[in-house]
Amino acid sequence: MQTHVEAFYEREAADRFLPTAYTRGPWDAGSQHAGPPAALLGLAVEQRPGGRPDMRVARLTYEIMRPVPIRPLTVATRVLRAGRSVELVEVGLTPDGGEEVMRATALLMKTAPDSVPEVAPGPQVAGPAAVGPKAFFPVPWDQGYHTAMEVRFAAGAFLERGPATAWMRMSVPLVAGEEITPLSRVLTAADSGNGISAELDFHRYVFVNADLTVSLHRHPEGEWVCLDARTMVDGAGIGLAESALHDEKGPLGRSTQTLYVTARG
Repeated sequence: MQTHVEAFYEREAADRFLPTAYTRGPWDAGSQHAGPPAALLGLAVEQRPGGRPDMRVARLTYEIMRPVPIRPLTVATRVLRAGRSVELVEVGLTPDGGEEVMRATALLMKTAPDSVPEVAPGPQVAGPAAVGPKAFFPVPWDQGYHTAMEVRFAAGAFLERGPATAWMRMSVPLVAGEEITPLSRVLTAADSGNGISAELDFHRYVFVNADLTVSLHRHPEGEWVCLDARTMVDGAGIGLAESALHDEKGPLGRSTQTLYVTARG
C-alpha cells in the first residue's frame, strides 16, 4: 500500500496498480471501498487497446465476488464483441496472491453527435453550490475514501435513515499523475448509494452490495456527481439500493445495487 501518493492508485505498469490509503473503506481497515476499484475497471475499459473514439460506455455491470484488499492489483481486459454499433468488454481485478475479486462487463455504443433529437431535462436537484459540505460519519482511521471525497447533501445525511441526495467530488485523482475522466468521477461515487440512503441501523445490521450496475444515457460533465438514492429491504434479507445520477447539467443515468441484509453477529 502506498501512503505518500495523493491519489487512489499509483500505476506500476500498464495493467498493474498500487492502492493507497485513500482507497480504504469505512468498515474494514484491510479492504477498499468499492468505488475506486469500480472506477479503475471503468478506466481499463476506456483505455482498452484498439478502443474506438466513437464508442461510449452506456452500461457497466459489476460482480463483487469478495472484498477488494488493499494490495497490488492486476487488471485483465478482454473484448467479448466488437461490432459496428455495439461493443462488449469484460474487465477483471485480481490482487497479488489471490483470486479475482471484482469483474465488470461494459456495454459500449457508437455515438454520432447531433444525429438524433436530444431529449434531456434540466437540473432536477439543488446544485452543490446551494448546499454546504458535510463530514462523513465517524471512521476509525485518519485516511481513506472518506477523506478523498467531498460530500454535500441536498437532502438527508449519512447517519439519517431514509432516502438521501448527495453531491460527491473526488479530492484526489484516481491514478497518480493522470487526468480524471468524467466516467471515473461517476464510478468512484456510484457505489455510495447504499451508504447514503440506509434504511437500517448500521450498528445492528449489515447490508452489503454484491453487485453494481451503472447505466448512462449521457456523458457526464464537470467535477460533481449527485446520487439521489433510496433503499428497499425485504424481510427475507434481500435489498435494493437505486440512485438517480446527476451532474450540474441534469440527470445522466441510474445505478442499482443488490444488497445482502442480515443482523450483525
